[in-house]
Amino acid sequence: MSEHRRKMPQPQGGGRAAARRAAQQSPGRRAAPSRGVTSESPSDSYGEDSPYGGRAAARRAAQRGGGGRGGSDGGGGGRRRGGGDGGNEGPGRGRGRGSQRPAKKRFIDYPRAGKYGVRRWMPSWKLVSGLCIAFLGLLMGLAGLAYAMVAKPEVQAAAKAENNVYFWKDGSQMVATGGDVNRQIIDYAQIPEAMRNAVISAENKTFDTDHGIDPMGIARAVFNMAKGGATQGGSTITQQYVKNSRLSQDQTLSRKFEELFITLKVGSEMDKKQIMAGYLNVSYYGRGASGIQAAARTYYGKDAKALNPSQCAFLATLLKGASYYDPAGATEVDPVEATPAKNTDRAIKRWKWILDEEVKDGRMEQSERDKYTEFPMPDKPKKDAQLGGQIGYLVAMARSNFLNNYDITRDQLDQGGYEIHTTFDKKKVDQLSKAVKRVYDEKIDSKKRPKTDTHVQFGGSSVNPKTGAIEAIYGGVDATKHYTSNADPTGAAVGSTFKPFVLAAAMEYGKRDPSGGPEQDESQRTKVSPKSIYNGDNKLKIKKYNGDVWTDEKGKEWLQVNDGDDSLGNVTLREAMRVSANSPYVQLGMDVGTDKVKDVAIAAGLKDDEYMANASVPSFSIGTSSPSTTRMAGAYATFAASGQQREPFSVTEVKKGGEVVYQHKEVAKSAFSNIIADNVTDVLKNVVDKGTGTPARLPGRDVAGKTGTTDDNLSAWFVGYTPQLSTAISMYRLDDNEKNKDRKFLKMYGTGNETSIHGASFPAQIWHDYMADALKGQEKLSFPKPEPIGDTVYGGGASPKPTPTPTPTPTPTPTETETTTPSPTPDVPTPDPTETCGTWDVACQNNGGGNSTGWTDGGADAGTTDGGTSGTDAGTTTGTTEGETAGGTSPSPETGGNGNGNGNGGWIGGGG
Repeated sequence: MSEHRRKMPQPQGGGRAAARRAAQQSPGRRAAPSRGVTSESPSDSYGEDSPYGGRAAARRAAQRGGGGRGGSDGGGGGRRRGGGDGGNEGPGRGRGRGSQRPAKKRFIDYPRAGKYGVRRWMPSWKLVSGLCIAFLGLLMGLAGLAYAMVAKPEVQAAAKAENNVYFWKDGSQMVATGGDVNRQIIDYAQIPEAMRNAVISAENKTFDTDHGIDPMGIARAVFNMAKGGATQGGSTITQQYVKNSRLSQDQTLSRKFEELFITLKVGSEMDKKQIMAGYLNVSYYGRGASGIQAAARTYYGKDAKALNPSQCAFLATLLKGASYYDPAGATEVDPVEATPAKNTDRAIKRWKWILDEEVKDGRMEQSERDKYTEFPMPDKPKKDAQLGGQIGYLVAMARSNFLNNYDITRDQLDQGGYEIHTTFDKKKVDQLSKAVKRVYDEKIDSKKRPKTDTHVQFGGSSVNPKTGAIEAIYGGVDATKHYTSNADPTGAAVGSTFKPFVLAAAMEYGKRDPSGGPEQDESQRTKVSPKSIYNGDNKLKIKKYNGDVWTDEKGKEWLQVNDGDDSLGNVTLREAMRVSANSPYVQLGMDVGTDKVKDVAIAAGLKDDEYMANASVPSFSIGTSSPSTTRMAGAYATFAASGQQREPFSVTEVKKGGEVVYQHKEVAKSAFSNIIADNVTDVLKNVVDKGTGTPARLPGRDVAGKTGTTDDNLSAWFVGYTPQLSTAISMYRLDDNEKNKDRKFLKMYGTGNETSIHGASFPAQIWHDYMADALKGQEKLSFPKPEPIGDTVYGGGASPKPTPTPTPTPTPTPTETETTTPSPTPDVPTPDPTETCGTWDVACQNNGGGNSTGWTDGGADAGTTDGGTSGTDAGTTTGTTEGETAGGTSPSPETGGNGNGNGNGGWIGGGG
């Protein structure tokens, strides 16, 4: 083919020289444009400044740019070698001519390539879908991370806070105390099924199947809070449980999200039973009651497990807002809408609705629903139970009893949650308090008599002899004003109320043989009978069992005085108890051994503690000890129970979480034989029938008891019992500054406008009034008839009537012998109530047969006082102190003995 044939038309723009220049200016692998392609501007030729000219120039330019055997981009090579794909026009004809390189693809095509104007900025559906999926995925990832990281918080202390609930003997609630919240947590099993059903139907129908949240409910709550509307509570039981027990109560958006994640975790990790029990135990039901158990007690006075379905439905209505559903109203919250009438109307409507919903949900049969047509009106609100009055003393005693008998610390008890069932009889507690108040109101007037009637205190305890249960106490005017309980040890000595233990010891151990040593066995002792005769003289010189005069460490003798300096001469122990003579019982204690007297007192129920006096001195036998009224009532209850001693107790059982953790176990032990106990009872019965205790007589009932007063009128007691109840009453004046370490007992001369105070006065009056009410309607029981016991022994210088020398006769007849030979045993007062006087019983003779009229409220004809002068002075010695002065010789109320027998003053000693 000729060169002429191969020659192509030259492009415009300058021939071969221009082509060469173009090639030189643009080195590299650039394919020449196809022939015949023209460009209106330089930019249309792949960025080259100018077109090239001629085929040869193009070949050379391509060769310089690395053509030849096919460039990497499909260019290069001429028709001789045929490069690459040859472009769109076939092989060997100048590759790539007429073909533009496609745009590079992007992962996110935005702004959109190949689009112009508004369309360039409009995202595609693929982009929108991808972004939505990515966002949802991110949210799910964050939610999963938050769920994994969030910790299930512990239940707040406030949600677990409980108090201790104390109950009366009859099971009714006494007081809930010990914590800031009235709550008692109970187990799921203790919650009635009807209550669970009512709450589910009213609050969360899907509770059994949901995962703890209601998305629609949460959305509503968030939306309402976002727009500033009313805040919304959790819509499921699980949410409400979380909100009430684990989170702050702030209604904020952040707390709502926190609640969501915690609810999910709680719903997945906790059993439904735990959630339900937790919800019902922490929810507030109004009237200060938190939890279903407290609510059941507050509104219906019963345990939660005893609620019926109708009552459960009402309590479920309170969960919607007790202030607006309690029929009692809550006008202090909303005086317009929370009135009793409106609340009652709302409560009835919701109560009916809940019962109907239970039927719809299959949680109650229609036949069961038909039973509840009358609204279960709850009890009227009670005044807030406080620790004022006697309640504080009762709680303190029960609390101490529980701590002393159960393995629990004070801190554990203070954490609350215990149900403490006591022995206290509410009626008897009120009756005892009423009896004391009557004396205060009628006799004690600190305004009229500030020097004598200030700081007057009474204490009292009442114990059941058959069980040992403490049924009532009197601890003071008010536990919030007078803090220490007068039913506990106060330091007030018991005086002559201690003498029964001396008599019991004499019958138990017997009088020692004067020729033996101090420790003598039973064979060397002589058991004592109440008929035994002792010297009742005033200022009696007390001797040891062997006849030696007793002296103290300074060598001073003990001269025992009687009240009023009365000398009774030879007197039976029975009679000495009746008139409360001191000298016979002080000497009897020395003959038996004061250590044995102490043993008997402890066996009867007193404690060998700091309140048990020194038993090495003669005055121990006439009451220098100062036990509590509870201990004295318990010890006398041992006599009432024929010698069977039972420890006084005030707690029957304690529950926690519905389970019994403590239960009292009765333990009776024999303190002494029934013969001894019944003889002591018979002697004490005579005290009430004819002696110093006559103000305590209860017509038609057997009553035994003993009065007691200490030297200088510093304390007065009456302790007595019937077969059913033993009660001790104490009276004293004590500086009422309880923070004062040097508190002193004050004399009671003139107190209550009486010359002196003794056991037969105000204490016996209180005892009588209380026991008359407490025993009203109960069977009138009699004491057992005492069996004979012991021998008639003589002590304190008393001796049998001397045997006169008979007139000798050659042949005495039996009749003459009987007439002239006296009986070796003088006539002595017998246990028979007629009290015939014996030959040597001067006191009985002086008393006109023993029919002392006793004390009668300080009247002009008030007979003998407790241990005072006898019948010859009846009506003229009113108000004389009982006063078995432990020592001292002066009858003056302002002097008295010092307790050591030397007449140098002192306040403690036996009492009448």
